[in-house]
Amino acid sequence: MAGRDPDTGADSAAGDGVRVAVVGAGAVGVTAAHDLAVAGADVTLFDKGEVASGASGRAAGVLYDAYAEDIDAELGARALERFRALSGTGDFSFTECPYVMLAREGDDDLAEAVRGAAERMRVHGREVETVDGDELGERFPSLRTGDVAVAAVARNAGWTDPGSYVTTVADLAASAGAEIRTDSPVAVSTAPPGVAVASEAPVTRRFDAVVVAAGAHTKQLLADAGVAVPLKPYRVQAVVSARSFDGPMWYDASAGVYARPHPTGLLAGDGTVPVEADPDDWDRDADDWFLADVSETLRERAGHDPDVERAWAGLCTATPDGDPLLGEVADGVLVAAGWQGHGFMRAPATGEAIAGQVLGEGGGIAQFDPGRFDGDEEFEISEGMAVETDDGAENRS
Repeated sequence: MAGRDPDTGADSAAGDGVRVAVVGAGAVGVTAAHDLAVAGADVTLFDKGEVASGASGRAAGVLYDAYAEDIDAELGARALERFRALSGTGDFSFTECPYVMLAREGDDDLAEAVRGAAERMRVHGREVETVDGDELGERFPSLRTGDVAVAAVARNAGWTDPGSYVTTVADLAASAGAEIRTDSPVAVSTAPPGVAVASEAPVTRRFDAVVVAAGAHTKQLLADAGVAVPLKPYRVQAVVSARSFDGPMWYDASAGVYARPHPTGLLAGDGTVPVEADPDDWDRDADDWFLADVSETLRERAGHDPDVERAWAGLCTATPDGDPLLGEVADGVLVAAGWQGHGFMRAPATGEAIAGQVLGEGGGIAQFDPGRFDGDEEFEISEGMAVETDDGAENRS
């Protein structure tokens, strides 16, 4: 008898007889594999490395639904719902923590943009308040707020360890029947859909559907299959300080730096390098200039002189309009990539959405349809967290 999964809402018989390959064992890939397996599909999840060895394992773990755009807010809310439902399973935990986005005095355009973004967030039902520097300091004494012109405070937020989400959901996917093949580089084919596993070449395994959620490697995988998509990988950076921090998550939009509590102290980042990176040959260590800049901001904003425990770089993927590519790019071949630095925090919802599209349970998300691009667009990489101002700068928060 068919049933419905209480967390995903998936019909346990919807995928009966459907053979699906998922390429990429990051947060979106394991979520899609899990939901498809729960729905009864015959799922094989491939990754060229280990589970969580890519961008998801290097993500910051900041989670919120405080978005100014309606579809982003909807996906953020659904993702938080699933993060909370999963908390306590395996090694995964979700820690409630407010999120603050602020602009400094003298940054008039940015301050107005923060006010406007907060208003749009409230229109979409998000629990976001707008406060001045004095009130912000009263609420969060751990922050230095004398130079703050305005702040938006989102209560529906929290943080987690991204790697623990990916490994936990991968285990659940395996328990639901998905086959997980790590250390298995593949090539994607489109006619008919399938994958050729490097260790099994030249044999191509046929599937009813192939979902490519391979992060920075997505563009090349699809190009090799004759499908062009406008994606550019780029480096972002983060650091963990071993010195304690008892405060909210915050993003100083004027400085372009975010921070959150961390089990060993504090995690901070952004360090965007707006240059296309080679996904097979890039610097995984944090740059000296980033460490200097982020340290200065931490001292200014939180009186926090970092004791660097570790610092690293990860890869995000950009698109021409800052929205992801989520949907079909050829018959039976779907893409899920281009998160502009917001991929992990929405992964439970976007993985769910792409699984639903495979199963024919929904028409996809029109705003994210890859068909809006030809695939050969020229574009500049922009910071994923920048707040939109009248002069065209953009923030997807």
